[in-house]
Amino acid sequence: MTEKLEQVLPENIEKRSFEIISQELGERSFDPLEEPVIKRCIHTSADFDYADTLVFSPGAVRRALEAVRSGALIVTDTNMGKAGVNKKVLASFGGEAVCFMADPDVAKAAKEEGTTRAVASMKKAAALAEETDRPLILAVGNAPTALVEICALLDQGKIDPALVIGVPVGFVNVVAAKEMLLEKDVPSIVARGRKGGSNIAAAICNAILYMARDGVE
Repeated sequence: MTEKLEQVLPENIEKRSFEIISQELGERSFDPLEEPVIKRCIHTSADFDYADTLVFSPGAVRRALEAVRSGALIVTDTNMGKAGVNKKVLASFGGEAVCFMADPDVAKAAKEEGTTRAVASMKKAAALAEETDRPLILAVGNAPTALVEICALLDQGKIDPALVIGVPVGFVNVVAAKEMLLEKDVPSIVARGRKGGSNIAAAICNAILYMARDGVE
């Protein structure tokens, strides 16, 4: 059967998309604070698997909302992820989104230590968060090595993020790194399995930002 075109005004396309998502999810129910995150990931990817694969640690979204409202620093592992975060909403709370992957000092540290820029970026994020005393949200959508380093920093007591978003996409060490993060005592949102990406990391950030903007408690 051929799909018929809908006449939808540009400003109503997103609303209509979420209506379709709700219809296709049917009678499935989710935690009220987790549902907007799940639906925005589906909206971003058109992939309903996220309704089953997103794993939330207890209270993760509430902790993230508190962090955003306190001027959180969001560190992404790609500039694509950073570009996708709604920086206007984030800035309204005094927050900032950054990515260190292209920084010369990160490239230098990675070369000297024989590791990846993602690892060096997470070390830089930990140091910066300590200096500024701002709530830290780490949004990883590409590099499993970033998640492995976050786990190491947690074990060493060198980082205390308000939220870790663990949604790298791929095949090498992706699943293992996500499972490693899930074992840690840290607020987290993880996409189990191979799926994810910078767009999903940004979508999770934005879902939380919009809830904070709209006064969700």
